[in-house]
Amino acid sequence: MNIFERIQQLDRRWIYIVVALAIALPLAFPFNSDNITSPPTENLYQFIDSFAGRPDRAILLSFYHDASTMPELFPMEVAILRHCFERNIKVFTLTWLPSAGPIIDYAINTVKEDYPNIKSGVDYCNFGYIPASLAMPTVLGMGDNIAASVKTDAEGRKLENLEIMKGITNYSEMNLVIEFSGSSAGGMWLFYARPKFGLNIAVGVTAVMAADEYPYLQTGQFIGMLAGLKGAAEYEKLTDVFGAYREPGTPLDLGVDEDGNKIPHGRSFSSDILRDESIQKYLNITPQHIAKFKPKEYQQFVDKHPEKKAIFDSLKEEKDGMIEIDVTKVTEAQKDELGYVAFNDLNRLTYNIPYKFKVARIGMNAQSVAHIMIIVFIVLGNIGYFIQKARQAKQQ
Repeated sequence: MNIFERIQQLDRRWIYIVVALAIALPLAFPFNSDNITSPPTENLYQFIDSFAGRPDRAILLSFYHDASTMPELFPMEVAILRHCFERNIKVFTLTWLPSAGPIIDYAINTVKEDYPNIKSGVDYCNFGYIPASLAMPTVLGMGDNIAASVKTDAEGRKLENLEIMKGITNYSEMNLVIEFSGSSAGGMWLFYARPKFGLNIAVGVTAVMAADEYPYLQTGQFIGMLAGLKGAAEYEKLTDVFGAYREPGTPLDLGVDEDGNKIPHGRSFSSDILRDESIQKYLNITPQHIAKFKPKEYQQFVDKHPEKKAIFDSLKEEKDGMIEIDVTKVTEAQKDELGYVAFNDLNRLTYNIPYKFKVARIGMNAQSVAHIMIIVFIVLGNIGYFIQKARQAKQQ
């Protein structure tokens, strides 16, 4: 028998083992791979980013799903929250499902661990669970006055007294809602809020739902969409390249501009930057531990933390005209001397992405390898089948 005939006789359990390994190994040992971003994801990113630093703009995230669809939807929720916290964008959250209330808390707390200055009631506000029977009056009521429609947040505080509400009245300011769902996404907002108030809508959906949502994208009723794990991976990439970007000499607090808006960290979206080969270092999902500086960049960096200069100087090494600091060589005593802010600022410049901010990309690696293996087996199996049929025909 030739190889194709042997494959025809192969015990299917071996195929299951190979596919299982194709999924497990990329999850256990992540590898760096690029992820081409699509227009629905880019459009959503740019729309959210247009609110950066503005006290009179905010977005609303609607968590309309339970734990069963978290593998696809939770990474995109974390990615968007991270984008907002990086770029000083006000965020409101709510859900019509009791089971989604803890998911909101989990998503916010997951991201907040890396943003100690982000405060509830100032940078974000969670409305919590609102019964589905009140969904329509709530959706319509927020179009006139948010604080009058949703009187208290999930912590029982009156909305009208919260700092985050300064400059935010209705959909004129909170002019984007993103609904994450594993069943039917965006319907309530599309039927009631968009026709009456012109609210902009986007959705985050599971991969099998994406085909149903494309007509709304094509008609302009949705301004963007994240489709399954692929959409989440795309948004993770955009946040790394733009939202979480730092120049070595960037001040920790950029202050406010002439209009009183906060100047956010990061940089604005540009398709030219996405095509630039130099951004590859921002896309590595394998662990990174060395921060590299040109001499001028190093000076700009230590100028941000002048009192820590002696410690940084003791850690640096010069190689090929570059200055390098290996964060794995920083002792616990040195970490304590540097403090959370200075060490975190250094660690950022290694471009070492915390695991929770690259979950979708690691998952896409496993998904891609598994799909390739399945396609290979299908092709080889079909070739073997037709060879076998051809030989049987000759024998007859």
